[in-house]
Amino acid sequence: MDNNFIRTTEASSLYHDIEKMDTSTILNNINTEDKKVAGLVEKQIPQIQLLIDAVAHKLQNGGRLFYIGAGTSGRLALVDASECPPTFGVSEDMIVGIIAGGQKAMFHAVENAEDNMDQAWLDLQAYQISDLDVVVGIAASGTTPYVIGGLKKCQQEGITTGSISCNANSPVSVHAHFPIEVVVGPEFVTGSTRMKSGTAQKMVLNMISTSVMIKLGRIKGNKMVNMQLTNQKLFDRGVKMIMDELKMEDALKAAHLLNTYGSVIKAIEKAGN
Repeated sequence: MDNNFIRTTEASSLYHDIEKMDTSTILNNINTEDKKVAGLVEKQIPQIQLLIDAVAHKLQNGGRLFYIGAGTSGRLALVDASECPPTFGVSEDMIVGIIAGGQKAMFHAVENAEDNMDQAWLDLQAYQISDLDVVVGIAASGTTPYVIGGLKKCQQEGITTGSISCNANSPVSVHAHFPIEVVVGPEFVTGSTRMKSGTAQKMVLNMISTSVMIKLGRIKGNKMVNMQLTNQKLFDRGVKMIMDELKMEDALKAAHLLNTYGSVIKAIEKAGN
């Protein structure tokens, strides 16, 4: 690792004797730190845009988006990927989250899983990864061997790569065609990167998946017209979307259309023909 690399995510907290604070003080100090994150993400929008445009281009041509990460970063990746099928009605293999240590690591720490430089590439090979795809590595510190090794191998194989980290000039960025660095500074609890760093990564992941889905035509107006109707709340929301879009006052008719065609967008398209 570069001896000049400064891991600000591990820097000492700006707050002292936090165990002596009352609850109100703890909460207000955490909130003070959290308020900084959105502005820091904003500074990275030009770089985030480049990654989104590259991902959208690949997906429009039959590719897939893979996230790789470890610990909190890996869990955030899995959450973002898993929410795309129900929200946007895409297949489960379009956006895939992979965490060091496998599915068990979603709920339990897997010892040394993030230290294996070779495992991420092995995990990606299980999906027949190719140069049609994009791989985004997520690592708050920017030093996670699992992520660095995976991105390095991807670049060697001609696969487009991106990264999300929270330190400037991080090692993971070296192996990303589209590196994103949201430098959030010291955490409220020293080194607890599930806090500001996690928030920053979640915000960027939301931006990536949502923007890509919009560019792929999975949103109409501002509505989730391709969402999966997995519960009554979503079905009722779908009925309202159909009524609004078709200027329809009959909820029973809208519900019938939704039941008949199985999705909001299909119901709107068929009824409009």
